[in-house]
Amino acid sequence: MTAPIRIGVQIQPQQADYREIRNAVAAAEEAGVDIVFNWDHFFPLYGDADGKHFECWTMLGAWAEATERVEIGALVTCNTYRNPSLLADMARTVDHISDGRLILGLGAGWFERDYDEFGYPFGTAGSRIADLAAALPLIKARWSKSNPAPTREIPILIGGGGERKTLKIVAEHADIWHGFGDVGVIEHKCEVLDQWCADVDRAPDAIERSTAVESSPDQVADGLLATGVGLFTIGIGGPSYDLGLVKEWVAFRDSHNA
Repeated sequence: MTAPIRIGVQIQPQQADYREIRNAVAAAEEAGVDIVFNWDHFFPLYGDADGKHFECWTMLGAWAEATERVEIGALVTCNTYRNPSLLADMARTVDHISDGRLILGLGAGWFERDYDEFGYPFGTAGSRIADLAAALPLIKARWSKSNPAPTREIPILIGGGGERKTLKIVAEHADIWHGFGDVGVIEHKCEVLDQWCADVDRAPDAIERSTAVESSPDQVADGLLATGVGLFTIGIGGPSYDLGLVKEWVAFRDSHNA
């Protein structure tokens, strides 16, 4: 039986007051999405580079109280901005606040301005990926020692498409893989991930496949579904937070899953 598809929305915490962000979260939950994401940066990625922006994890704690049904998480947390054990404890706490609705999204990090202005060493792409690989066992070990323990096995989402290192880490640790690119790219990355799963003795279908979409379902859904993608996320920016495309995907999900 084919797994049901899910719809996420990434509410970008930029160019808006927090009231507008909070209202967008409430509207997304009411619209029927499955997951509400933010992102983990310190400055806007689009529009005015010095425009309004808010921090990721304090916001997730607020969303845990402000929502009732949707899963929440970062797409994605930058691994090197926080000590792994601290991040594990933050995630466990938000997991409890939300009654078990947190997804821990992780990536190696890439936005150099964040690192420079907040005093983190940028390193290299290779060193940041190595740090991600080292952090995941530490995060899981901290959860095993926590009192109280997480309410569930917190799902781990890993974003990135590096074929030699990142997808191996996904095969070893992730419950969800978030990839980037068109249908051909996603199809190829899924094939590489499947091979890594075989190499580490992991069932490929244990990892949900996810990507971002910017077009309507009738334009891209069939091709992406054929690659194995089952989680589709629409990014929306402030201050308007237009949910029009999100609602199209929710309607498509409901029709497909019926």
